[in-house]
Amino acid sequence: MIFRRFVLATIAATALAAAAMAQTSTAGTTMTRASAFPAVGLASSETLQINVVNQATAPSGGTAASCTGSISFYSTTGTLIGTATSFTVTSGQIFSASLPYSKAGTSGTRTVVRATVTLTETAGSGVPCDLASSLETFDTTTGVTHVLAGYGPGGPGH
Repeated sequence: MIFRRFVLATIAATALAAAAMAQTSTAGTTMTRASAFPAVGLASSETLQINVVNQATAPSGGTAASCTGSISFYSTTGTLIGTATSFTVTSGQIFSASLPYSKAGTSGTRTVVRATVTLTETAGSGVPCDLASSLETFDTTTGVTHVLAGYGPGGPGH
């Protein structure tokens, strides 16, 4: 029993050390970080939209604020719907990507979809990026919002 606990503790410590090393980066290294929104129901009369905004401001005479990444939508089977939509937002700029029910690739009156925001960063670049995001569903015809979920810096799941 003691030997078993020792082996499990060793495996856990090794996994933690490997995870810590995997997160280490050097200047100039490009990294991606994905934030997943929870799955949300989408009716045949609705559109799902993800909004991102760069809340960072560049210091006077410093590097201009900029966030680069992509927004993706996934079906109930985990399959990418269409292609990822790329974005670059400067200080205060908002970008949105929409998925109308008609493009969800399903039939019936309702489905469940999920979305991810992937941020691409270069370690040590000094480029200010403070990305916030929100998810909303709205009536495709009237524009009336049905669901709104917002996330601060780091996005959902952080």
